[in-house]
Amino acid sequence: MLNLKQKAQEILSLADIKINGDNPWDIQVKNSGFYSRVLSGGSLALGESYMDGSWDCGKLDEFFYKILKSRLNEKVRGMKYFIPSLIKAKIINLQKKSRAYEVGKKHYDAGNELYKRMLDKKMNYSCGYWRNTKDLDQAQVAKLDLICRKVGLKPGMKILDIGCGWGSFAKYAAENYKVKVVGITISKEQAKLARELCKGLGVEIRLKDYRDLVKQNEKFDAIISIGMFEHVGSKNYRTFMKVADKCLKDDGLFLLHTIGGNLSKNVTDPWITKYIFPNGQIPSASQIVDSYEGLFIMEDWHNFGKDYDKTLMAWYNNFNKNWEEIKKLGNYDERFYRMWKYYLLSSAGAFRARNLHLWQIVFSKIGAEKEYKSIR
Repeated sequence: MLNLKQKAQEILSLADIKINGDNPWDIQVKNSGFYSRVLSGGSLALGESYMDGSWDCGKLDEFFYKILKSRLNEKVRGMKYFIPSLIKAKIINLQKKSRAYEVGKKHYDAGNELYKRMLDKKMNYSCGYWRNTKDLDQAQVAKLDLICRKVGLKPGMKILDIGCGWGSFAKYAAENYKVKVVGITISKEQAKLARELCKGLGVEIRLKDYRDLVKQNEKFDAIISIGMFEHVGSKNYRTFMKVADKCLKDDGLFLLHTIGGNLSKNVTDPWITKYIFPNGQIPSASQIVDSYEGLFIMEDWHNFGKDYDKTLMAWYNNFNKNWEEIKKLGNYDERFYRMWKYYLLSSAGAFRARNLHLWQIVFSKIGAEKEYKSIR
């Protein structure tokens, strides 16, 4: 019978990865307990053992690219690692209203100073658009302007931004397209900084769950949602679309900017769920289509997931470069550094392998007659 190290090597060989090898994507094991821990605990144990320093890798992004490109996770993980989470997700609405603010407290309230030193100058925490751009700042401006042009912003329009973050879109749209923006977020820290950054502009930032929008009976000329749909959950996709439908004027456009996955599954990776995005779920194309049936016409579906690989690598480079400064500004220790590095680089590898995508989808309301022309 193979010992545990041999078994682990046998599995990793399927992805051209060696234990203690010379390639930058090979893993360097520093603790012999690593093998039993990961073989019995799957992806959660893999991430936790990295946080604990039991193993290392020269290029984590390439390690995960090779694992996902070879579909190694599907071949060896087995359902035993996901059954408890899967049962929980099927029975419980993990993204119900009473849980809505959990991800804000866990992730987005991790510290504005951290995000200031990791993100671009405008504080965009979503995929940039790297066409004809040279760096992260340019890519994020290009993304913001792309969205403004896709929904046809004109001076005087009133726009709803669902999941407004630190107000990057609201500020850009108000300054460059002379529109008024209402932004909502479930993060207190985001709301606080967004109000400061958008001061003096026609921007209102509200600490609010999207389901509360229907109570105010407001109508908007356009709606955008950037990087928020990943927190909605499949049990609530239809509700989300109904809210957007109720808030959008009959001749308005709705742009949804979201990460997308290849499979319709009800559970996210357990390490990501525990340490990064509690209650999150990546939607599939079919889940999105089902959610807007009878409410919207899909006018355009744009996939530029490869750009998220570049964005994540730029975030990691900023985070790594500024780490010594970051750790002095908050409660950030070495374990947090390894956790954050693992999050950013594993995500980059997933987009590189096309296991994840970035979709911008433009909708018009049922009955809208104006022809839509795709914009890139």
